[in-house]
Amino acid sequence: MFPNPAPRPYFENWLRRTRKQLSRSGRLTEMAMHLAKEEGNTPSYWSVFLREVLDGEIVPTLDLLTLIDLSLAKPIQNQPVGLQLELF
Repeated sequence: MFPNPAPRPYFENWLRRTRKQLSRSGRLTEMAMHLAKEEGNTPSYWSVFLREVLDGEIVPTLDLLTLIDLSLAKPIQNQPVGLQLELF
């Protein structure tokens, strides 16, 4: 009998959020193409790798996890210059 794996709450939350973000049509392919450009290898390699990660078969390195997170993050939209909210 094998001991229970150590709890990984951060990774489990990241995995749940990432599955949701990559579930839209074409989003996994976009991420695979981005990783191929940034890290090398082919988009098909990264597609298989991402599917294995999303299925919980493998755990990515912290660097790769952060790169995926940064790629999925929504850009911050600044208010246009000249638009200022009145305080009073």
